[in-house]
Amino acid sequence: MSALLPISLVLLLLLLRQPLLIILLALAAAVQLLWGKGQLDYVVEDLWVALNKETILAIPMFLLCGGVMTRGSTARRLIRIASALTCHIPGGLGVACILACMVFAAISGSSVVTMLAVGGVMLPAMKAAGYSPRFTLGAVLAGGSLGVVLPPSVPLIIFGLVTETSIVDLFKAGLLPGLLLVLLFSGYCMWVNRGAPTQAFSLAELGAALRSGLLAALMPVLLLGGIYSGYFSVTESAALALLYALLIEVFIHQEMGLGELEAVVIDTTKLAGSLFPLLAVALSLALVLAEHRVPEQLVQLMQGWFSSPYGFMLVVNLLLLVVSCLMTTTEALLILGPLLTPVAAAYGFEKVFFGIIMIHNLEIGYLIPPLGINLLIAMTAFKQKMSDLSVAALPFLALMVLGLAILVAFPWITMVLVR
Repeated sequence: MSALLPISLVLLLLLLRQPLLIILLALAAAVQLLWGKGQLDYVVEDLWVALNKETILAIPMFLLCGGVMTRGSTARRLIRIASALTCHIPGGLGVACILACMVFAAISGSSVVTMLAVGGVMLPAMKAAGYSPRFTLGAVLAGGSLGVVLPPSVPLIIFGLVTETSIVDLFKAGLLPGLLLVLLFSGYCMWVNRGAPTQAFSLAELGAALRSGLLAALMPVLLLGGIYSGYFSVTESAALALLYALLIEVFIHQEMGLGELEAVVIDTTKLAGSLFPLLAVALSLALVLAEHRVPEQLVQLMQGWFSSPYGFMLVVNLLLLVVSCLMTTTEALLILGPLLTPVAAAYGFEKVFFGIIMIHNLEIGYLIPPLGINLLIAMTAFKQKMSDLSVAALPFLALMVLGLAILVAFPWITMVLVR
């Protein structure tokens, strides 16, 4: 039962509304006191060991790349290409919104950045085209959430770091689940707007859109192609993506001045500065938990409760859906990733597969009130009520749960590109 003490401590501190950094430090100290020799200076030493990873450098570079693309014209150019491709099908502008979010998510690695960048253009365009406000909000909210699971997702990098899972394999595994959501969202857009008027397909407009946005559209090909082919590591790809984004926006398109670049760097530094202390403590906590065999005790406890792997998976999915409403994806990954992943492995679930399932669950939480991140950001950015946003997100939430069920039932969808 001692393995339950860390979880009890986390729940207590969450109820007391303590900052995540305090929760992680208290958890690391408790593990050292309970199972170690009480030498808390080991926790401090582990902080340095934990951050001595080259892959961590990819996080600020991907964040900075997303910031540069958001301040520039990338989103607008991608939307023009997607609109030119889909204008002739029912609900084409909704499908264009989803496709633009997909490509932008593969550039920025962030759900919120994707939602704001694409939503700022698509919301007025879709309303002007006669789409219902509820559907329009739902499409933007759901499209933004694609940035959580599609590579190069920052949550995928964080999960890989705290569980010592190959980030390249996680990127490969996240591709088809992300595309599955794109298909589900696009199919719904076409069905719910099946009677909407369409426009004639224009080869001239498509050509003009491609000339305008080809460099932006090539970014995911360059980024993911380099990673999947093995030519670049994740960190090298992040550096290359950042350099490419700067060349496009500052020197080729000239949509960003040096003054704006300074502001983007400052914003990214603030975000990374708040993330890195959390990441350091979480990684040191993972080392402490592994050293004192806490996950193995938790495995024995869980196997006494659930004999079936699918019983365990059902309970974990329900737990993560609840957790996703109470904390951010980063917080959930840092706290629960090192604890649940070894248990899932004991039930026969590969770490890469479990990571995608875990992040997909937390992705759903982005659209669940009252703490869904996309909902909270959209309230301020789009000047909407939480109740209206929640209702707009409901159909897409159902599709995300359906997608989760499909991934659990057919694990090969997640793992086929990894093997």
